Amino acid sequence: QVRLVESGGGLVQPGGSLRLSCAASGDSFSSSTMAWFRHAPGKEREFVANINWNGYSTYYGNSVKGRFTISRDNAKNTAYLAMNKLKPEDTAVYYCALNTIPDGLLPVDENRYNYWGPGTQVTVSS
Repeated sequence: QVRLVESGGGLVQPGGSLRLSCAASGDSFSSSTMAWFRHAPGKEREFVANINWNGYSTYYGNSVKGRFTISRDNAKNTAYLAMNKLKPEDTAVYYCALNTIPDGLLPVDENRYNYWGPGTQVTVSS
């Protein structure tokens, strides 16, 4: 069984930065593909970024490319999302998710991820 817990969310002004963390329990983290998704009110859940098991491959959604950076530390069973140049439209609940049966691809489909954290709120507002 895997448990994921996000942290690091909060209120930030436009143009500011935040770093989210996702701490995982269990033995599957270091061999799994990890992703961040977000869900804003009135919108569908949106893919943000993902990273393969060793951190060598990453992929980003178009709306965050160049501003957000995903990373992981397998020794700490933790993944990160560094968010810079934040915009009001980045306001959402951010979720980390794990695909414990990776196939070498970096899926953006949320249905490919079998473990999810409860989410952390990020609000970008002046």
